Amino acid sequence: MNLSIFYTPRSKQTLASVHSFIQNKFGTKASDKFIIKAEKTIKLVSVHPFMFKASSIDDRVRIALITKQTSLFYRVTDTSVHLLFFWDNRQEPVMPAL
Repeated sequence: MNLSIFYTPRSKQTLASVHSFIQNKFGTKASDKFIIKAEKTIKLVSVHPFMFKASSIDDRVRIALITKQTSLFYRVTDTSVHLLFFWDNRQEPVMPAL
């Protein structure tokens, strides 16, 4: 099963942001390595879309771990995978105001 992959505008923006951060902080070699890992993960998602765990907020959204520091949030449909956004795992989750 190879599903089509669609990048949302937010996924493109957050991927570029994470890539830029890695390049500025750790150099081009590390940022290139990250892109290779991201591409491998996206290919895995295309072939095995339910391989990664479902989000606790929405069971239609799944979370793929790319590196220890970065995850990919995506939604699976019958014919495609929609990449929602890339997330730096070191960030605090967004919590509503109490």
